Amino acid sequence: MPSMFMLSMPFAFSSTKLAFSSTKIVFISILILLISACGRQEVHHSNDFDNNGRNKEARQRTALYLAERIRPGLIYPDEAFADGLKQHTRFLSRKKPEEIHTLETLSVSNAQLSEVIDNLTFWLQNPTEDHHLRAYQLRGDDNRGNVQITGYYVPVIQVRKTPDAEFKYPLYRKPKRLAGQSFPSRDDIDFEGALANQGLEIAYSNSLIENFFLQVQGSGVIQYEDGHKALLSWGGVNGHEYRSLGKVLIEKGEIPKEKMSAQAIKDWLIANPDRQREILSQNPSYLFFLEGNDKPIGAANVPLTPQYSIAVDPRVIPLGATLLGELPVLNDAGELIEHRYQLLLAQDKGGAIKGAGHIDWYQGIGEDAHDYASHLKHYGRIWLLLPDNYMPPDSEEIIGQPTAPQN
Repeated sequence: MPSMFMLSMPFAFSSTKLAFSSTKIVFISILILLISACGRQEVHHSNDFDNNGRNKEARQRTALYLAERIRPGLIYPDEAFADGLKQHTRFLSRKKPEEIHTLETLSVSNAQLSEVIDNLTFWLQNPTEDHHLRAYQLRGDDNRGNVQITGYYVPVIQVRKTPDAEFKYPLYRKPKRLAGQSFPSRDDIDFEGALANQGLEIAYSNSLIENFFLQVQGSGVIQYEDGHKALLSWGGVNGHEYRSLGKVLIEKGEIPKEKMSAQAIKDWLIANPDRQREILSQNPSYLFFLEGNDKPIGAANVPLTPQYSIAVDPRVIPLGATLLGELPVLNDAGELIEHRYQLLLAQDKGGAIKGAGHIDWYQGIGEDAHDYASHLKHYGRIWLLLPDNYMPPDSEEIIGQPTAPQN
């Protein structure tokens, strides 16, 4: 702002009229900037639909995490969570305990993430005892603590080992990177054959759309003609930026934001075959697969646990972190009816998960998981759990009794 006034000053010496005109222009410019700042949306307009679960009245904050006191009681999880917690221990056992994750104002070590697991393991065996944890709320993209919760699952698709006239769309292993070269984009791979005939093909499906959604989910089950099934897991990405096709189709006016879902995208692509390349290529990110695992594996290289594993941005939530979520509960029509508190395990990551405003919640394998995951796009709240002996920075504010109800 001072530079704008300084730029107008030379004119003041040459003409009073010019000085007035320049000052008027500066005033209008400032007014436009103020109006623009006040009118800026806190979330992308595609996510701003009725009953989306977002609390617009929550207090604003600037810190990535805000410390809160958490009540002694947590919602007791089922046995699957204990199994997932063991996978957490496996992941962290391969990491250096002293490794530090810098999360803006918080600095968290792997040893402290392991201490959370130890505290929870003791609490699972002694649920009437204190869990000795403190909660740090994630600020969300809107700086009000609202985090969008989407869902993912493991689909099952039909494939062939060798291509034919129908089954001609390959699923690829990750190629080796050549020095000084980047990996090709989705358009290069799917429409220009950039990886063809390099021995990278795992199998062939009959649908480029199914391949795309298999990549979006990060893993899947493929079924061959003889009934044999195999699991494909996350095998790396091409490093290109992920772009949401849902947002693309909303911006183009093809699907209303209130009707947007994974199924809506799939239906649109099927109904518009002549535009598939145009739309699919809007997302240049491409995911490769690994073969041979018995269970779906996330980016932490441990099996995923349905209803507890989540995909995160590791720059914001470290892999190996344990969290508390206030998660959306939907009815059969995909409408939000309430929120529920649940423990969560950061065991995966994805190209679409960027920043503090989004996590992806793993739902499991098959159609039931697909149905629920495809409707999830609602807001909840997320807290990073740390030991209660963790010493936050002096500037960190701790606010009153927050979140999870007693057992």
